[in-house]
Amino acid sequence: MKGKRLLIIAGGTWQVPLIKKAKELGFEVVNSNLYEDSIGFQYADFGEVSDVKDKDKNLEIAKRYQVDGVITDQSDIAVPTVAYVATKLGLPTIGEDKAALFTDKFQMREFCKAHGFPYPEYKLCSTADEIKAFLERTGKTIIIKPIDSQSSRGVHVIEHSDRIEELFEDARQYSKDGKSVIAERFIQGTEFTIDGIVTEKGHVSLAISEKKHFEYNESIASELFFSNANSRFDYDLLRRTNNALIDSAELPFGITHAEYKFEDGQFYLIEMAARGGGTKIASDIVPIMSGVDNYACLLDFVSGKVQAAEIKVDEALVNRCAVLKFIDVNSKGRPVKGISGVEDIRNNDHVIDFGLEFGVGDVVGEAEDDRSRVGYYIAYEESEEKLRSLMKVIEETLKVDF
Repeated sequence: MKGKRLLIIAGGTWQVPLIKKAKELGFEVVNSNLYEDSIGFQYADFGEVSDVKDKDKNLEIAKRYQVDGVITDQSDIAVPTVAYVATKLGLPTIGEDKAALFTDKFQMREFCKAHGFPYPEYKLCSTADEIKAFLERTGKTIIIKPIDSQSSRGVHVIEHSDRIEELFEDARQYSKDGKSVIAERFIQGTEFTIDGIVTEKGHVSLAISEKKHFEYNESIASELFFSNANSRFDYDLLRRTNNALIDSAELPFGITHAEYKFEDGQFYLIEMAARGGGTKIASDIVPIMSGVDNYACLLDFVSGKVQAAEIKVDEALVNRCAVLKFIDVNSKGRPVKGISGVEDIRNNDHVIDFGLEFGVGDVVGEAEDDRSRVGYYIAYEESEEKLRSLMKVIEETLKVDF
């Protein structure tokens, strides 16, 4: 898109692939992010320091650079700012109402209730006493969440009332109003992610993963295993459910990420987002699993081109599997003495990405939320059996000594 200029709001590690794609397609990129040393600035044409939640500062940046489009990915907190700036400038946008729906978990529950999609019992709570009453009324395990945070910060599963005040105080600090959280019945089922894209003919789901969680914290994912079919769960039903829900929400364009849990024969929406899955799900895994260049489509949408009438998953990839695996290391108070095997892993042709967030001398503990996980890898193979074998090789190759 030679001659067109984009403002990409948020410039951390997960936004770098979008910046690179925009540059590859000929856009000039302005990147705004909170920190002067933001990694996104290294790849953009212009870097501007601004909190992604500061709508007016980002609007001023957009005006100063006379941008032709505003965009973000893999960051919920930037979505309302993108919609605000684009609306003010009359640029392509999902609109501030859709930005609110796709970032506010209470609105998502109200939407499911109003449109006939399965939902767990829930309540908007502004005091610890309201949470206690909800726990007593349901008589079941509940979960509390900030209204509009990300990365599993402030999310707590509650079985007993003894720590509710402490957990409520932690959760509410991550909500935009600093006061409210959503409490809901904890769905006892397997969790899934599903990424997709809006077309003229409706939403299309492109990549599905089955999630596993760390044993010490069931709110934090340890593995996302992507496949196009699953012998234990009906992925066609999940695709139909997800497509119907996004279509009902009338999202005008863009890529999507949603999470569901399966219970009693139904897929329950956990949350949906008007952006792609984080930790490079949108940028790396979706194209690998579907054959669809979703970032190119997203950049078409935001630059005002007519969106695709129809998008189909490449049938040749039907047996392909991919995994986003998070590395779990607990040094139990001891510093890391040595790390080996990293280059061997990175040199494997089927390992798309590998990253560690610790080094020699660091003390590494259990993750407290998604952002405090200490490493990951993304790999793929042409069958589940081959990928499971590759995962075993990777995990035997990486060695951490204390």
